[in-house]
Amino acid sequence: MLFDDLPRPAVRVTDGVAHLPGWLPPPRQRDLVERAREIARLVAGTPVAMHRPTVGSGQMSVWMMTLGRFWRTRPYGYVAEVDGTAVPPIPGPWQELAQAAVRAAADVDETLRPWAENFRAEVALVNYYPPGARMGMHVDADEASAAPVVSLSVGDEALFRIGGTQHRNRPWDDIALLSGDLVVFGGPKRRAYHGVPAVRAGTLPDGCGLHEGRLNVTLRQLAD
Repeated sequence: MLFDDLPRPAVRVTDGVAHLPGWLPPPRQRDLVERAREIARLVAGTPVAMHRPTVGSGQMSVWMMTLGRFWRTRPYGYVAEVDGTAVPPIPGPWQELAQAAVRAAADVDETLRPWAENFRAEVALVNYYPPGARMGMHVDADEASAAPVVSLSVGDEALFRIGGTQHRNRPWDDIALLSGDLVVFGGPKRRAYHGVPAVRAGTLPDGCGLHEGRLNVTLRQLAD
């Protein structure tokens, strides 16, 4: 892989953004992928199946499945069921993983400390990036809580970009994400514009659970 031989310590990218490379070891990466795949199979063909959401006037290139609550785009918001079909719950191990992630990130960035002991994962967005997929700059604004967002990456290397809270333009910080990396953003960056402008196809490590592409799981708290 491109960055294998470089030291990658945990860093505070900026106030409110912590990057912990390799935080999720390969066995846990496989577990994450396998559980996501199992749930996706269970809901296939239902209104809560993995799909490519329509946002604005276009359709995302990323496939998404939401757990805990369904992320609706017309109008934006979260709902507990779609056309009478209940949204699958977040697996208990994922909730524990999210809590551990925020605690670990708070050791890197003090601005995340207020949520270190009481973070609740109430929504999980399971995003699959097939080769060529990307995600434009956007703000996660549909959660009332100010609690941080937990983001776990498995598979192909990706470029994660996070900027300011006022617009999509520079200045921004770019973070190279490899399989197993954790990013937590909150505090002054909770409502920052962020996106994934590029994914480097064919860079996923053996044994991560994927054959191609990238899986990104983000976990959020809806209410304080």
